[in-house]
Amino acid sequence: MARRGASVTLIERGRVGCESSWAGAGILSVLPPWDYDKGVIDLARYSETLYADWVASLKETSGIDCEYRRSGMLMLTADDDERDDIRARDWFAASCAESERVAARAIVPQLAVEREAWWLPSAAQVRPPRLLKALLVALSRMDVKVIENTEVLGFCQSGSRIVSLRCGEGELGGGQFVVCAGAWSQRLLGEHALALDIQPVRGQMLLFNCALNTLGPMLLEDDFYLVPRADGHILAGSTVENVGFDKSTTAAAREELMAHAHALLPSLNKKNLAAQWAGLRPAAPGNIPAIARHPEIDNLFINSGHFRYGVTMAPGSARLLTAAALGLPAAIDTAPYRWPGGARAWKSS
Repeated sequence: MARRGASVTLIERGRVGCESSWAGAGILSVLPPWDYDKGVIDLARYSETLYADWVASLKETSGIDCEYRRSGMLMLTADDDERDDIRARDWFAASCAESERVAARAIVPQLAVEREAWWLPSAAQVRPPRLLKALLVALSRMDVKVIENTEVLGFCQSGSRIVSLRCGEGELGGGQFVVCAGAWSQRLLGEHALALDIQPVRGQMLLFNCALNTLGPMLLEDDFYLVPRADGHILAGSTVENVGFDKSTTAAAREELMAHAHALLPSLNKKNLAAQWAGLRPAAPGNIPAIARHPEIDNLFINSGHFRYGVTMAPGSARLLTAAALGLPAAIDTAPYRWPGGARAWKSS
């Protein structure tokens, strides 16, 4: 929106980029894709077409390398799940996605077990903390005002419009208002949430400090993944826990993730464990985010509920939100992302 000439102010309860976007793995694919609705797949694919140019622009503006790269993804298959294998074959055939059925050790020789796998050579990743740093620099150079450590307490409304936000230091006015508070979005909106259902789901992650080239591609087994970084670090994740807004880490999760990582790649162990953290994902029904204008309040918008795929869907979601706020045509069908509780959506091109 700022690039289109809008005057933008970002209000952050804490510090910018320190919640679930920072905590995520940065896998830029929906996995496995055959488990998700079309609305999830379409937005992820749209974002995928935008990512390379987006991060290149951010690097040019900020000087920060977001470590976007096509490292590939090896998806291990279950030996006894013929039904899932058929679903995978059908999906790859129908989608024309670049894929190959392989012996897992042909791609990752150091794997502890020999398994059949799907090899996705074009699967990409980005490093979220670097992406967020680059974004913050880019915002400053576009004269976007960033107000940190300021909690929004409520909305001041006149008729069918919001006129200002109630904050700890007083009121902040504006012409349009966008809620993008992740897992806190529904709580922030209060009665204005209508049928919106966004709940926090904790995900815990481990980071291993390894030698370069310990693992080449990303590795996926069921809901567990290993993501290698360019500097040798490897992420292992993640848990899915319904514990409300508790962002603490646990010994039980550490042991669970450690055991799974070591079973796949024996070089991952307690000796090279570098960190553990947790983030609160904004989970919505069907994993489909809401990116839309409020059905009853003309100048209130939302961009939230992406669950595991906030970073994955980021550039596409920003484009859809801009289209909604500025009255522009959208690149994909927006019907799946309308605000629950109302029928209003903007037209796709």
